[in-house]
Amino acid sequence: MNSSKKEIKRELILKTVSQIVHEEGVEKLTLEAVAKRAGISKGGLLYHFPNKETLILGMIEQLSNNFVEEFNQKANADHHSRGKWTRSYMETSLFGDREENDLYTALSAAHFTNPQMLQRLRDEYFEIQDKIENDELDPVRSTIVRLAIDGLWFAEMFGLAPPKAELRQRIIEQLKASIKEDE
Repeated sequence: MNSSKKEIKRELILKTVSQIVHEEGVEKLTLEAVAKRAGISKGGLLYHFPNKETLILGMIEQLSNNFVEEFNQKANADHHSRGKWTRSYMETSLFGDREENDLYTALSAAHFTNPQMLQRLRDEYFEIQDKIENDELDPVRSTIVRLAIDGLWFAEMFGLAPPKAELRQRIIEQLKASIKEDE
């Protein structure tokens, strides 16, 4: 199988994993269910992912790679070095290209299956935090912005009294202003 066909098949499988976990829960994630819904043989699935844990790890890796790539691209495209990592984190987290539900699904699946699967994501977040702390801004302020963005995302993902649209926009504007005040 050439690499582009292999990658397309892999993406189909990972999207299917995300759909099953999101719609039916991690307890319904089986190799058989993924193969059936993806329209491939179980042997074809096993070629790419030998077990349930590798399916979940693959989903986390793909989403994490997409997030980190987008985060780095936005920061590198920013013409103002001061605060670029903090701005990039806000933009990528709030308005990124990825599907938010997919990330929530991957994190939930990993947490309930084997919390150690989140280690790579933890490592990447340590790198992100390091960039934010060394962003030519007050590191306390830039970290507060990151944590506020994470809290907003968390409230929206779990439906824990997320702010209404107008208030959400005002919060984002205030976070952006707090970075500018430091410039």
